[in-house]
Amino acid sequence: MLDRLSLDGKTIIITGGGTGLGLAMVRALARAGANLAIAGRRPGPIDDAASEVVALGRDAIALPTDVTDSAQVDRLVATTIDHFGQVDVLINNAGAVQENVSKPLWDITDDEWHLVMDVNLTGPFYCSRAVSRPMSERGKGKIVNIASGFGLRAGRDIYMYCCSKGGLIQLTRVLSFNLARFGITANTIVPGFIPTSSTESDIRGTLPRSGDYLPIGKLGRPEDLGPIAVFLSSEASDYMTGEMFFADGGGLAAGLAPTGHSPLVALEP
Repeated sequence: MLDRLSLDGKTIIITGGGTGLGLAMVRALARAGANLAIAGRRPGPIDDAASEVVALGRDAIALPTDVTDSAQVDRLVATTIDHFGQVDVLINNAGAVQENVSKPLWDITDDEWHLVMDVNLTGPFYCSRAVSRPMSERGKGKIVNIASGFGLRAGRDIYMYCCSKGGLIQLTRVLSFNLARFGITANTIVPGFIPTSSTESDIRGTLPRSGDYLPIGKLGRPEDLGPIAVFLSSEASDYMTGEMFFADGGGLAAGLAPTGHSPLVALEP
C-alpha cells in the first residue's frame, strides 16, 4: 500500500516553492522521491530550495517566474518538459500575502485589488491552462491548489485575499469537473493560519497570535502541509478529485461559523 505514496519518477512543478509553505512541501515531495521544477519570483530562495532537493538525491531546477505573466508561465511549463520530459503534478502555491492590504473597502485601490487577485487566482489559472494540454495528451496528471480557510469565510478587511482564495476553490471544482475525462484530477488543500515569514504583514493583524481559539489548541506549521501534498501528488489519491483537504486544527470543524472555542483574552477589535 505504501508503494502508492511513492513519488519516484514523478515530476512536479510547484510555484512559490522557495519559502514558507512551498519550501516545506518541496522538502516533503523530494523525500518521497519527486523531481521538482521550483518556481518563484526571487531567484535566491528557489535556488536554495533546488540545492536542497539535489542534496537529497533528486533532480531539481529553479525557474524564476511571475505567475501573473502568462508568457512566463508557458515558459515554466515548456522548460520543465524540456528538462524532465513530462509534468505529472502541478502545485499552485504562489500567493500574495505581504502584498495583501488590510484596510476599509473604500480605501482599496484598483491596483491593490488586481495585484492580489492576479497572483492568487489568475496565476493558478494560467499555470493550470499551461499544463492541461500536455497532461491530457499523456492521459494523466494532477493539479493541487493551495487555498485558505479564508476562501470559505470572511476576514476583517482582507477583501482580496478572501475573494481570491474563494475563487481558487471554485477554480479547483471547475478544473476537476472538466479535466476528469482526460485523466486529470484537481484538488484543494485548505490550510488554516500557519505562521510564516510572509504572514508578518498587515494581514497578520487580522489573525490570532496563538492557537487558543482552535480545538486542537495550537497553530499549524509549514511542515504540516508536506504529507498532504505528497498524498495528493501520489497514486494513492487517484480516485479523488474536486475535493478540499483541510489542515486547520479543527478551525472549520463546526462549519463556517466559529467553533465555540475562544482565546483566554479578548481579540483586538
